[in-house]
Amino acid sequence: MVTLEFYRNLPKKVCRECGCEIEEQHESYIYECEHCMRKHEE
Repeated sequence: MVTLEFYRNLPKKVCRECGCEIEEQHESYIYECEHCMRKHEE
């Protein structure tokens, strides 16, 4: 039970570019939101 509480209490990941909360997938290592990633692709 303690392990589950640990993971529930982790802070949300935020974009390092704009500070918006990132909707992340199970094993995601991205640090930018989709909007900022698209800006870099242009």
